[in-house]
Amino acid sequence: MKIKKRLGVNIDHVATIRNARGEKYPNPLHAALVAQKSGADSITIHLREDRRHIKDHDLRIIKKKLKIPLNLEMSATKEMFKIAIKHKPNYVCIVPEKRQEITTEGGLNLHHKINFLKQIILNLKKKNIRVALFIEPKISDVIISKKIGADCVELHTGRYCNLFNNKNKTKSSFLSIKKAAIYGKKIGLDVHAGHGLTYDTLRHISKIHPISEFNIGHFIIAESIFIGLKKSIKKFKKIIDG
Repeated sequence: MKIKKRLGVNIDHVATIRNARGEKYPNPLHAALVAQKSGADSITIHLREDRRHIKDHDLRIIKKKLKIPLNLEMSATKEMFKIAIKHKPNYVCIVPEKRQEITTEGGLNLHHKINFLKQIILNLKKKNIRVALFIEPKISDVIISKKIGADCVELHTGRYCNLFNNKNKTKSSFLSIKKAAIYGKKIGLDVHAGHGLTYDTLRHISKIHPISEFNIGHFIIAESIFIGLKKSIKKFKKIIDG
């Protein structure tokens, strides 16, 4: 049976532009509502520890006004856990986070503080929050994700996208994503993919049938400068729908 594929729109970089001048515009809430109207299946925001783009008040108002699911990306810390429990987003995706990085550089190290991570997952699920782990496309990481209670895995597509964009060979990287996706689906995980996806790379990655959701942000916001947010989202939806 064909899996209905979903598009999650990450609006972090609307907040990045706003914060560059310390203004109230462009408003991430406005972007979320436009994305919702344009066919997005969910909205993703990453509340980083240093609040470099999305702020706490963005989370609060977007959760209140949004009618489609909200996916909160967060690091595995006590502070972020408390915020998630307070605001109860529909989904949480636990991601690695380093202060000095420009963007997320890879998947979670699932061997670091694994018992603490397992407890966070359990407590979020008790509040009916679906939990995904952002991981490298490796079978071993898929297995651990299932063992510690995740509902979903989001496969990091950054390496594949970098190879593709630089016109290097992508076969091995693509097969890693495909194998991890197939195995994740086989053991009962919902499988998502994200990081660095563009129109061109998504055309390839979306052919991996077990992947049910794609989370895309930076390229959507970049494209919206030239063609508008609505058109950019609709182009991605068209690719996903095949």
